[in-house]
Amino acid sequence: MRRLRRISAALAATLLGLSLVTHPTQATTVDLTGSVNVNGCSGALVRLPASTPADPALVLTNGHCYEGAWPVPDEVLVDQPSHRLFELLDATGKPVAALHAARALYVTMTGTDIALYRLGMTYQQLERDHRIRPLTVSAQRPEPGKEIRVVSGSLKKVFSCAIDRLTYRVLESGYMTKDVLRYTSACKTGPGTSGSPVLDVASGEVVGINNTSNRDGGRCTLNNPCEMSRDGVITARKATAYGTQTYWLTTCVTAGNKLDLDRPGCLLPRPGR
Repeated sequence: MRRLRRISAALAATLLGLSLVTHPTQATTVDLTGSVNVNGCSGALVRLPASTPADPALVLTNGHCYEGAWPVPDEVLVDQPSHRLFELLDATGKPVAALHAARALYVTMTGTDIALYRLGMTYQQLERDHRIRPLTVSAQRPEPGKEIRVVSGSLKKVFSCAIDRLTYRVLESGYMTKDVLRYTSACKTGPGTSGSPVLDVASGEVVGINNTSNRDGGRCTLNNPCEMSRDGVITARKATAYGTQTYWLTTCVTAGNKLDLDRPGCLLPRPGR
């Protein structure tokens, strides 16, 4: 009897130990689900960490993909009327829906390169009608060395590489972006990839959007961005590609997917500031 009790106790301890084992996080399989084609640019159907199924859906792309005139340096556009059309894609890149923007909530090319649109449908409606769920924008600042995927809905292609470093400033034709993702050389992005979501492979979340690359080795000109260090040193890196960070959005979007640039801790540039 005592022997049986000892065996039972040992078995229970073994099972408890097994239940406490932490398994490593599995890498996310990244495909084209939720990406969008934006008339020559790319983008994605996205949600913020606090978004609910009943919230109006959002689409994220670059500010330089905005259908109106480009915002000039230091200009921020907020809550603009929009009739932009987005082609929503499934995992294989097949178009499953034409999405219509209701408003351009936020557009700028200053400090970042972002255009955030609100649709006339909720996430719940999109999942019910098209079986597509949005990508989640990470609230965390990305880290160098992380494996990433750049997902182009325009080219219907996924680029694989890693974050090489976070660059202090990137300058291009009078515009300046801050704390920029520089990719390793495997991500050879180019025309059509602007606005592509940059996904962290480990989490599957959006940590940036692709916005430019140095095509010809030029210095700080259009399609030839350069880097500026904290001490003002300028460096041009031919064939190097960059993405702008997106976690700033999570500091400024509140319940119901409403933009509040006056919210304490909001990091996005504001109009007239």
